[in-house]
Amino acid sequence: MATSHPQSPPVPWRFSLLAVWRFLGMAWVVMVGAWSYVMRRENRSTRAGRAAWLSRTCAHALQVLHVRVTESGKRPDGAMLTPNHIGYLDILVLASLSPTAFVAKSEVERWPVFGWFAAKAGTLFLRRERKSDLVRVGEQIAPVLAAGINLVAFLEGTSTDGSEVRRFRPGLLEPLVQIRRSAVPTTLSYRVPPGHDAALEVAWWGTMPLVPHLLGMLSLPWIEVRVDWGEPFAATTDRKVLAEALETAVREGLRRAQDS
Repeated sequence: MATSHPQSPPVPWRFSLLAVWRFLGMAWVVMVGAWSYVMRRENRSTRAGRAAWLSRTCAHALQVLHVRVTESGKRPDGAMLTPNHIGYLDILVLASLSPTAFVAKSEVERWPVFGWFAAKAGTLFLRRERKSDLVRVGEQIAPVLAAGINLVAFLEGTSTDGSEVRRFRPGLLEPLVQIRRSAVPTTLSYRVPPGHDAALEVAWWGTMPLVPHLLGMLSLPWIEVRVDWGEPFAATTDRKVLAEALETAVREGLRRAQDS
């Protein structure tokens, strides 16, 4: 079944010299990252090597975009991360902080450039239209976590404007329950300069077209993102109970970030 997207506000086309400069900078990061993957065997020979390669590449991308990251709580290691999902920038932020892999919908693999990086970095692609595919992806989770790599699962199933947390879907948590590994509620919140709106210029949600949104984001003078690491939840209970607990923790983390 296709995912229905809420109607989002129109995204105006914005051109600026800053956006052009940063676009060229991002193109350079992509080229250097691709060259590094192809030419250096240590970047592609193991799960950990691929995740570390992605982390370095994403960290360079955030420097180009002038994205400043602050953290609170203890950064996890070898755990499933269950963040709220605000847009494509979430992926760069989380990957930049530690060797990380992702669970993503299978359509991402066909995206230009981004799909290539996702595939080479060890993303677990899920065919959402096939319920049986959860079993296949579930079997790949344990080796990722055993390698000390964090695995990100966006349990909301879609992105939002950052003001709320949607219901967490429990399906991807079943393998975690079976292998008794921990899940860490992770909260993301963004801040942009006065006169700008993170819900429209950073968050990518609903029916927003990608290209004008990307150009608008590239035009922002700076972006600040706060990453709140919650306390790990031991996956020793029912997946639905675990999903509710993680959702509640992320919702509370977002409320604290909004109040601060």
